[in-house]
Amino acid sequence: MSTPWLKRTTGATTVERHGRRVVVVGGGISGLASAALLAREGHEVTVLEKNPEVGGRAGSWASEGFRFDLGPSWYLMPEVFDHFFRLMGTTADEQLDLVALDPGYRVYFEPGPDADGTTPDHAPIDVPLGLERNVELFESVEPGSGDRMRRYLRSARDTYEMAKQRFLYTSFESVSPLLRGDVVVRLPKLARLLLQDLDTFASKTVTEPRLKQILDYPAVFLGSSPFRTPSMYHLMSTLDLDDGVLYPQGGLTTVIERIAAVAEEAGVEIVTEASVTRIVTTAGGDGPAGSASSLRGARARATGVEWTDASGAGHTLEADVVVSAADLHHTETRLLPTSLRTYDAAYWSGRDPGPSALLVYLGIEGEVPELEHHTLFFARDWHENFERIFGDVKRIPDPPSLYVCKPSTIDRSTAPDGHTNLFVLVPLPADPSIGRGDVDGDGDPQVERLADLVIDQIAEWAGVPDLASRVVLRRTRGPRDFVDDVNAWSGSMLGPAHTLEQSAMFRAGNTSEHVADLFYVGGSSRPGIGLPMCLISAEVLLKNMRGDTSTEPLPEPATVPGAPARAETGGGGA
Repeated sequence: MSTPWLKRTTGATTVERHGRRVVVVGGGISGLASAALLAREGHEVTVLEKNPEVGGRAGSWASEGFRFDLGPSWYLMPEVFDHFFRLMGTTADEQLDLVALDPGYRVYFEPGPDADGTTPDHAPIDVPLGLERNVELFESVEPGSGDRMRRYLRSARDTYEMAKQRFLYTSFESVSPLLRGDVVVRLPKLARLLLQDLDTFASKTVTEPRLKQILDYPAVFLGSSPFRTPSMYHLMSTLDLDDGVLYPQGGLTTVIERIAAVAEEAGVEIVTEASVTRIVTTAGGDGPAGSASSLRGARARATGVEWTDASGAGHTLEADVVVSAADLHHTETRLLPTSLRTYDAAYWSGRDPGPSALLVYLGIEGEVPELEHHTLFFARDWHENFERIFGDVKRIPDPPSLYVCKPSTIDRSTAPDGHTNLFVLVPLPADPSIGRGDVDGDGDPQVERLADLVIDQIAEWAGVPDLASRVVLRRTRGPRDFVDDVNAWSGSMLGPAHTLEQSAMFRAGNTSEHVADLFYVGGSSRPGIGLPMCLISAEVLLKNMRGDTSTEPLPEPATVPGAPARAETGGGGA
């Protein structure tokens, strides 16, 4: 079923290779990036996206002059985005207008006395740009902690760089690259970091409750709790406390638009309102020479997909390779027969889907100077807050910790003049029965009641007493919306949690064990959740199809038109 040799012009670059027909299921960031990289490699690629617009969880919504990012709103690991764009012959600076945020974010803390009647310091904290300023901040709040923080961040940086070179850009198909000297010499430290939770590890550096919460919170970016996440992930503090937080003008939606654009420039065909209903397979996994994945002894080979359009009409698209960028649980349980599933019911019953969320999109009359671009609200009973979300008996936290994004201060394209754009995220248990949201309070009762409480909580903790009365536009989304919109397992907001059992080589893999030429990318599989990880999963796909078992990022082109040359990133050899 291979296509003939094909020649495709991709911008200023002409790619000539023995191309294969590839269909990508899902037009989120991992699907678009996978399609772009494969097309630039010379393959004939079609993306099928079920929704009217691409983006997946990173979609957008516009109404009455407001424009909202529907999901991700933090631009972290900027070098990963730049690396992807360089592989495509451009740069992040050419594609995006990036602004450094200072402060990176503000944190409010629950007011009032503790259970013992004492009233702790709950003054808000602004987290500034730059390592040394953050060391000074920690020292000012907890005298004596500055030197410990410097060591903490040095360890975080070392672990982060090790992760990028050895653990993120690999599918773990071969363990030999992981036995290199730089890994072996760190094994005792890595073992300790894997076996100790993040909260315990952070407590050795700071004891002041507010500071500890700041070091614990990155676990939420990983879809987990600091009491369940390995302390290996203290590496996340490099991103906000050392590198700093950036914002792409136009929002994260702009990032998706630019990735889709470079994909189309490379020759990718994107079809929206195309719901894939079945992955088509033929018996036997021993394919022809040049097949992307041979899998001797495999039960079947992927040969295309069946899909329906907006009118309900059915179609079949033949392919040599199928890449699912859809939720892995959905792919395995809905698109494949039981006999061809790599991950069966027993697998999913023992896994943590991560949190869901209540999302509230608010158009506000006037300004809200009490909030920064990123503002976090932390409840006092930290452990109980997470236990309600991730524990055996799941309940909605009361009061919840939550997050607010206010992009309109530096990006006036997100709100009409004289108005403010607020995006509110409240982590919840992954329970679709909590309900759906809607516009103007028409969502399910539990979702709308919680949204009312959250707006009141923000008003009280941040000192904006008239906030609710100034709402001119409101939309909510609940756990059920994640199921409906992106086929998310249990309504998960991000994807499976990064617990020890669901990290690195223990996370779901990037290839089907029973269907040759079927690959998986996105937050459900390795390396994990978040936009940067999804971009990396696209590169892991490309390496898999090449038979490349290296652990480093692929080498970048020696020169990129319009950009200064820089040293190659990683090795990327076969």
